[in-house]
Amino acid sequence: MSGIVAMRRTLRSCTSLTRSGLLGFAAALLPVRHAWAAELRPLSAASPLFDSARQEIAVLTAAAALLGFSVLAAILLMRGRIRAARNEARLRASISHLQLQADRYRALLFAEPQILISWAAGENRPQISGDTALVMPQGSGQRILAFGTWLPADGAAQLDRAVESLREHGEGFLLNLTASNGHALEAIGRAIGGQAIVRIRELAGVRRNLAEISAQHQKLLQETAMLRGFVDTAPWPIWTRQGGALSYANLAYARATEAVSGEDAVARRIELLDTSDRTELERVLVAGDTFDARLPIVARGERRMFDVHVKNIGRGRVGIAIDASEADALSQALVRMADAHRRTLDQLSSGVAVFDGQRRLAFYNDSYRRLWDLEPAFLDGHPDDSSVLDRLRAARKLPEQADFRAWKAKLHEAYRAVETASDTWYLPDGRALSVVTTPNPEGGVTYLFDDVTKNLDLARRFDGLTRVQRETLDSLAEAVAVFGSDGRAQLFNPAFARMWRLSPESLRERPHIDTVETLCKPLFDDAPAWRAIREAITAIENRSDVALKLERKDGSVLDCMSRPLPDGATMLTFQDITDTENVERALRESNEALEAAGKMKIDFVHHVSYELRAPLTTIIGFAHFLSDPSTGPLTPKQAEYLDYVTKSTNALLALTNNILDLATIDAGAMKLELGPVDATKVIAAAAEGVQDRLATDRIRLKVDVDRNIGTFVGDERRVVQVLYNLLANAVGFSPQDGTVVVGARRTDRSVAFTVSDSGPGIAPDLKDKVFDWFESHSQGSRRRGAGLGLSLVRSFVELHGGKVRVDSIVGKGTTVTCDFPTDHAAQRNAAE
Repeated sequence: MSGIVAMRRTLRSCTSLTRSGLLGFAAALLPVRHAWAAELRPLSAASPLFDSARQEIAVLTAAAALLGFSVLAAILLMRGRIRAARNEARLRASISHLQLQADRYRALLFAEPQILISWAAGENRPQISGDTALVMPQGSGQRILAFGTWLPADGAAQLDRAVESLREHGEGFLLNLTASNGHALEAIGRAIGGQAIVRIRELAGVRRNLAEISAQHQKLLQETAMLRGFVDTAPWPIWTRQGGALSYANLAYARATEAVSGEDAVARRIELLDTSDRTELERVLVAGDTFDARLPIVARGERRMFDVHVKNIGRGRVGIAIDASEADALSQALVRMADAHRRTLDQLSSGVAVFDGQRRLAFYNDSYRRLWDLEPAFLDGHPDDSSVLDRLRAARKLPEQADFRAWKAKLHEAYRAVETASDTWYLPDGRALSVVTTPNPEGGVTYLFDDVTKNLDLARRFDGLTRVQRETLDSLAEAVAVFGSDGRAQLFNPAFARMWRLSPESLRERPHIDTVETLCKPLFDDAPAWRAIREAITAIENRSDVALKLERKDGSVLDCMSRPLPDGATMLTFQDITDTENVERALRESNEALEAAGKMKIDFVHHVSYELRAPLTTIIGFAHFLSDPSTGPLTPKQAEYLDYVTKSTNALLALTNNILDLATIDAGAMKLELGPVDATKVIAAAAEGVQDRLATDRIRLKVDVDRNIGTFVGDERRVVQVLYNLLANAVGFSPQDGTVVVGARRTDRSVAFTVSDSGPGIAPDLKDKVFDWFESHSQGSRRRGAGLGLSLVRSFVELHGGKVRVDSIVGKGTTVTCDFPTDHAAQRNAAE
């Protein structure tokens, strides 16, 4: 190139030369031609540079000829042509030589399939030459630069990065790639003479083998590094042995043996297993390829169980120890749990039989054996499911089946099922069994047998009872409704719908109590009552009976009762008590009228008694005054009349006093004057009051008193009055020449006074009436009384806290007993 440039410069300079300088021009041109010929010699004839040079030679030759014609004379024209021809011949020979060399170099360069891609400095469009069919059978030109079209994604990205680094930084590269068509390629990148050149060629022969070996080596290195990283981070001790010595140990091995690192464990030859375990391991590995055992190992100063696996691999051994302490503990716990479950199943009343995946009996409990009455020896032999069924069928213990084989096949479908199935077997002996078949996760089936004969019988009875209860409930006149714990109506009878005028359709929708309240408000609109009913139904705690009386707008009266049920429900009952309420109201009004009349009678008697006492006292006083001899003598007839007046007024005063006492007691105003009472003394005082009657009627009085009767606390005057009335009553009913007996006995808690007569007695239907006011039974009595004496007796005794009883036999007499308590507290409470 430098020669051509020099030649151009020389030609330009020669244009200014004159004819006299032609020789100098020739002399100057000669070395330039030699230099240009020397530079064109190595070029190929097909080279573009060669063609350019040849054109320039032609131009230069023409210029030289023109210059020669213009400068030289005709004499030199021929000479110039001869020289030009010589130079052209020489140039053509040189170009042919260069073309031959270029062809030789090109043949050597593309002797094997390859592609050359070159980028000149500062240019983005490269020159591509070579066999593009190597990577793209149907592609050409610039499509080679789309690496992703003929390389996998990873290889395309790798080559793209390498080419970019080559063009920008001049960094060379050597890549072994695999094209999408499976060819092994080599890509070489170099920066030469300011150009970036990439050569892509197919690997074959030794180079391909070397490339594959290199790829495999890299892959093995990566896998080895990955495996070593995994082994080093694994939580289980892992080791290898070569030639009987420890050659590798991971970090877990080092921690288990308390070494600093795996290399430290190898250097110090620290063994993980005990000597006896290593001896057994050596014996097993010599005889075979693998050693598997669960061994106790002291790791980190703690004795734990490990699953040790050692295997012969090549000329060495690889071992791993997996901590199985938790698994061993879980296994033992599982065994204990299984034993506990077996013991629990043995205590069940349900028959349990477990068949394994081979359909052989693996477990049964005692209830199963007793249920089917099978021999333990037969069951302990682990019979299969079909054998057990055949034996039970032969003993007529299974349900009668028209096609036993089909029935058994259907039963055995449980071995292929995934869900539990249940059935009921009705045995020939009348029993009913509930059979539940449950597939086991590990294979097999568990049979659960329950004798439900009694349950079915109870269910039938319960259904019958439920129907009877339902019929009974429907036939009740009372309205009944049951509300659940959610406040909705669950049950009702027709009377409930009729009573509240509700349609059955609205009740069948299970309305809430709020809805029922809304439907019933036209008949009964009492907010507090409905609130009480709602709270009784919806309350969670403190559930109790609630009784209400509902007076509806139609005039009817209902008795409402809420009763909490055990299941959280509440039963409401409504009873129409309108008639009962009317009768009760009438009775209440009548009773109030009677009470008013009784009070009026008592008030009248009390008033009249007080009004009678004043004139009686005056009459009695004047009678005593007239009977006094100081007032003057009386005729016998006057004395007789005065005696009648005195006796009548005394009797009338006693009657009036009795009436006043009864009225006072009935009004609750009577007060006892308590003090010590001598039983003998009060009997004597009472007997003295009836002496005239005893003498008149020739009645003998007999007194029968304990010597140690002593005293008791009471109102002495009232006790005397009680005994006097009893004696007067007994004398009145005793026949002439009869006997009246008065007695007294002391017990642990009372002093009992008895008065007996030998009169006609009291009929049983009249015994309860003898103590009523103004009840006078004069039949058999010589005197007619007002009927207040025995009433006073009962009233005074009860005021003392005692009791009165009457024992009478018709035709034989009557005995009246009065018990006065000796308990002072009881007497005080009665007196108050």
